[in-house]
Amino acid sequence: MMKKFAYLACAAIILLGGGCAQKKSQAETTLTLALRAGTYTDVIKSCLPDFEKKHNVTCNVLALGEDELRTAISNDSANENGLYDLCMVDGSWKAEFTARNVLTNLTELDYSLDDDIIPATTTICYNNGSVYLAPYYGNVTVVLYNKLILKDAGYTADKVVSIDDILAICQDANRRHNIGFLYRGDTLNNLVVDFLPILRSFGGWVTDYNNNPTINTPEFYRAVNTYMTLIETGRAAKKDDLITAIANRSAAIAVGWPGWYTPERNSTMDYFALTGKASHGSPSYNANVYGIWTVGIPRNSTHKETAIQLLSYLMDAKLQKETVYKGGVPCRYSSLQDPAILRKFPQYEVVCKALENGIYRPEMEEWADFYAILGLELKAIFNKEISISEGLINAQRQLDAMLNQHRRKKLTKKSSN
Repeated sequence: MMKKFAYLACAAIILLGGGCAQKKSQAETTLTLALRAGTYTDVIKSCLPDFEKKHNVTCNVLALGEDELRTAISNDSANENGLYDLCMVDGSWKAEFTARNVLTNLTELDYSLDDDIIPATTTICYNNGSVYLAPYYGNVTVVLYNKLILKDAGYTADKVVSIDDILAICQDANRRHNIGFLYRGDTLNNLVVDFLPILRSFGGWVTDYNNNPTINTPEFYRAVNTYMTLIETGRAAKKDDLITAIANRSAAIAVGWPGWYTPERNSTMDYFALTGKASHGSPSYNANVYGIWTVGIPRNSTHKETAIQLLSYLMDAKLQKETVYKGGVPCRYSSLQDPAILRKFPQYEVVCKALENGIYRPEMEEWADFYAILGLELKAIFNKEISISEGLINAQRQLDAMLNQHRRKKLTKKSSN
């Protein structure tokens, strides 16, 4: 009898031990998320507890700055067993990442983009017909402004229909001893991107349809000339200082992003989208530049099955609608056109229109080199170290040379293979 009892006790211990080991094994599944620091990370973190509980998963979130995030994802692609299982990707990195096989083909994991997502925001998400990214956070350029300063200048947001109107408001702010236009000059990337909506309003762009540089053009010259007049009414500022200055009625206007700030009814700061008109009588161009943060799965993730479940969960239409109340900006009609949301956040009507008619930065592997060259020349122009013509000629020449060199390398590599 004692032997039988001992046998049963041992069996129970083994079974309990096995159960604990199995439970521990399940709990050990950890997904590491490399995300863009700020509201973008905060919104995703708010969604994770339910997913973690349902799937018995722990999500380790890394909130990284823009350059740090790009470098981390890019460098990790060389590892056989990657550190990251889900990542945020800026649209301007897509060409580089797909060319270097950094991302997982989501179509092969049976993931697809649904019709509720604003179509224009998905163009960057495909490569050779397959989905590699999903548009998560609908960042698109808007104009941040102080309501009281606009009112003093005789304007309301709906009356600002051109760049000329923005300039008039900024000059009026100067006459009242306020700062006019604030711009981001802290990095070359920020400097270029801040200028792009103005460039588009003049009908210019940085490349043609074949990704050849289009810098030394009359449209580019006029845009730079006007932008210089704008920045003469203000100064350069980092994001937080820029937001504070406009909120405190120290400054009038700046180019910003919905991810920076969610206006409230009692706030003196709000935003509107550019109409794409340089002046009242000029044509209207698409001037809303995308800064959309997409989500994807690194190719060398060791937990792809769970990662695609997380990506699908985060992209769920119902969940994304809930994120609006936490600072989220979905690229979905069901969120941005929802009557209840618009009653509380009327500015999302503006965001929806901007996302419908937005433009991504050029889809090229060399974009980082491109904006660095252009940014240096623009900085020299804005600092009045060189003339506009000289700077544009320099930029055109350098960009042509850089892109031609990259193309020759690709051809050489292709022929050798």
